[in-house]
Amino acid sequence: MGHIIRLVVVGLIVGILARFFYPGAVHLGWIGSIVLGIAGSFVAGFVAKAIHPNAGEPMHPAGFIASIIGAMVLIFLARLLGLSF
Repeated sequence: MGHIIRLVVVGLIVGILARFFYPGAVHLGWIGSIVLGIAGSFVAGFVAKAIHPNAGEPMHPAGFIASIIGAMVLIFLARLLGLSF
């Protein structure tokens, strides 16, 4: 149960920071920010594993920053596809 709470909290923080750093308004509520942050973390993890297969610390500052960048990439792709945020 504790890992789920940590996932939600980190997802919320990552989602809010990605929305803050992304240029322009990104209109998402609490749940949307959590989903964005978690999805950004998965994107960052997927890219990291593709580049360096042996990497994988559970919580690392570089991974946190990569998660924010991954969430920003998802915002960009969603807007590119015409989805509204």
